[in-house]
This record gives sequence, structure tokens and C-alpha cells, in this order.
Amino acid sequence: MKKAVLWDFGGVILSSPFEAFNRYEADHGLPPDFVRSVNAMNPHDNAWAKLERGEISAAEFDQQFADEAAALGHRVPGGDILALLSGEIRPEMVALLDRVKAAGYKVACLTNNVVGSESAAGRTPQRAAALAEVMARFDDIVESSKVGVRKPEKRFYEIACERLGVTPDECIFLDDLGINLKPASQMGMTTVKVISAQQAIIDLTALLWPT
Repeated sequence: MKKAVLWDFGGVILSSPFEAFNRYEADHGLPPDFVRSVNAMNPHDNAWAKLERGEISAAEFDQQFADEAAALGHRVPGGDILALLSGEIRPEMVALLDRVKAAGYKVACLTNNVVGSESAAGRTPQRAAALAEVMARFDDIVESSKVGVRKPEKRFYEIACERLGVTPDECIFLDDLGINLKPASQMGMTTVKVISAQQAIIDLTALLWPT
């Protein structure tokens, strides 16, 4: 019996930053998906991973990411990438979150985040208020920058289950990245890969309220 639904934030509740990465690449004459290729190199110990675990500062990330990008042929300041992380809130996903919570399921946000990303993106008071309103809906928020581990590390998912008082097999987890869904599935969670908001709504509805 399912008791909890776990939600990634960027790419699930918010639109994906990958769209912003692609626009940046086009504007700066970079190969498509270059930013993602930098993040994919040494994925558990590169600048991105260290920043999401809170091991380095945004200033250190700026330099280290640039060095890693340069090693692949194009020097890209890490600060530019942090400025691209601010996605738009998907109201239909927030409505789905409300429906799930109203049905009695525990809800938690599982996010790989970085300290300072929103300030780099120029967070306005209005955006801060809108994000806070969404975040207030969750029973718990597990942030990589605060717990010192990140998706797809198994410990990250264990922390979420411990905080909610559930077992993995009692959870459904939504994320837009297969690499993050794989360990959750191996632990016993039911997973939903979010390609679009419409698809995610259909898939989760079918799991929770089958006809």
C-alpha cells in the first residue's frame, strides 16, 4: 500500500533547467547539450556534485566548473550556469500535489540543490513568495546541500523515508532524470519519469486512482 509520494523539484514542479541550458548553448556557440556533458563527466565527484552536497561555495564552483568545461573544449563560467537554474512553476503540477496531499498521502520534496542558485538567478520578492507557497505544501523537504548527500546516492532516499516514517515500497517517486530513478526503483520505490507535466499527471493518477 502506497503511503507517500516523493517529488523532485526542478524538472517536475518547476520546468526543466535543461531548456535554459540549450538556449545558453545556442547563444554562445556551444555544442547542444554541452553543459550536460560537463556535468556527466565524473558525475559523483565533479564541481556540480560537490556544490550540491554543499562541499564547495558558489565562487569555487564558478572556477571549478569552468576548468572542467575547458577540459572538454569550451570554457564556461560556473556562475553563468547557476543563473540558468531558475525554472518556472508548473501550476498543473502544484494542483496535482494538492490533490495527492488532500487524498491523505505524505508528500516530500527530494531536491539536489545548490546554495545561492536563486540569488544568482535574480530571485524577486514575488518569486520567493511563490516558491515558499509551493514548498509549504510538503511534509518534508530533503535538500542535498543540507544533508550532504545527493541523488542518486542511496543514502539520500533513505533519509527521505526515515523522515516520513515509510519504507521504500510504500513510496512513489517522480523525477525527470533516469539516473535518479534507478536507485529508488532498486530500493523498492515505484517510479515515474517526468517527461512532461501532462504525462506525469496521467501516470501518477493511474497509480493512485486506477479506474
